[in-house]
Amino acid sequence: MPDDETQTPTLNRGAAARTSHELHAQRLPGAGDTPAPWLLRLIAVGLVLAALNLRPAITSLGALLEEVREGLHMSGSVAGVLTSVPPLCFAVFGVMAPRLARRFGAGAVVCAGMAAIAAGLVIRPYIGSTAGFLAASALALMGIAVSNILMPVIVKRWFPDRVGTMTGLYSMALALGTALAAAVTVPVTGALGGDWQAGLVVWAVPAALAVLPWIVLVRDRTPAPGLPAPAPAAPGPSAPGRAAPEAPALRITRSRTAWGLACFFGLQATAAYITMGWMPQIFRDAGVSAGTAGLLLAVTMAMGVPLAFVIPRVASRLKQQGPIVVVLGLCGLIGYGGLYLAPAAGAWAWALLLGVANCAFPLALTMIGMRARSGAGVVRLSAFAQSTGYLISIPGPLLVGVLYQHSGGWGLPIALMAGLMIPQMVAGILAGRDRTIEDEC
Repeated sequence: MPDDETQTPTLNRGAAARTSHELHAQRLPGAGDTPAPWLLRLIAVGLVLAALNLRPAITSLGALLEEVREGLHMSGSVAGVLTSVPPLCFAVFGVMAPRLARRFGAGAVVCAGMAAIAAGLVIRPYIGSTAGFLAASALALMGIAVSNILMPVIVKRWFPDRVGTMTGLYSMALALGTALAAAVTVPVTGALGGDWQAGLVVWAVPAALAVLPWIVLVRDRTPAPGLPAPAPAAPGPSAPGRAAPEAPALRITRSRTAWGLACFFGLQATAAYITMGWMPQIFRDAGVSAGTAGLLLAVTMAMGVPLAFVIPRVASRLKQQGPIVVVLGLCGLIGYGGLYLAPAAGAWAWALLLGVANCAFPLALTMIGMRARSGAGVVRLSAFAQSTGYLISIPGPLLVGVLYQHSGGWGLPIALMAGLMIPQMVAGILAGRDRTIEDEC
């Protein structure tokens, strides 16, 4: 009897431990479990809030670039460096995202990314020096970089049967956040007494709010489909079937399609960051008011809201995406021609055309998914195309700043932007051919 009495509490503690474990499993289910509906709704809200914060750090700065330059005594070349920081951070920190997700969990990394965005946006307006402003911007952009890469991973992990719908949802939220920051930063700054520092720091508030939904996923370590497992892990029963497509990264560099995608991604990113960083200044120098210039940028970015749904669907139905690449490129050439000849007179038309041209981004993401047969192939191709592409895009905004400062006008910079559309179309046609990297490697 004493033995029975002493054994009972032990059994109860074991049952309690199992019950606690089961409750935790209900909160954070494994890859094969069905998550609770409330948890899926919370993650969907988290995706939308995170996506809304992936571009305001960039477009809010573009709307107030002249005030920031004057406040920190920046030259045009230094401002060019500032507009080159986003692609640099995306290239450097983006490649870290899969490793961080394997170690800490994708949800925890996104949570930390939102916190980094909020911290960087709070610090940078008040740090008082150009170097500090760049460093704080890099902190925010680091959070954007890892979160941007892990959005598809989160979707695959929690919404495997609704990848298209959820990808469209966060793509729309991303475009909306981009446009919203461009449109309201100048009016908000005016309402706050014209203080550009206050106008920039307000964007830390939505970033801080975006941290909250992700706290529940901080302890989730379940890998998403397609995310490479750590090297020491023992392969599961299905691993031999997956091992073949996971070719070394060196094989991808032998693929013309992979290089075409990387160049297309890099050149469209160049155009996008030049647009976000410099287009308001182009319009302001042409006599357009600061508020209207911000609205014009907002119109350009807002074109991504509907087209982020339309273009991927059309592209996925075509064997070759070259025709879409050409249409987007021609819109860009006409838009840049208009900026050169009549920037103020046709400002709204040029903003719309450049907004259509900037929708090469969802097209590039769609082609990444179509140019590989396996999930592992898509992960490798995405990492190669995006990291290489962002490296390619770094010099563009910097060169525009240098040309603007030394030529005293926008003729040469706009000519450069238009000229880059030609190789972008060529690379896009090459990347859009009906073939996969597995065939070429």
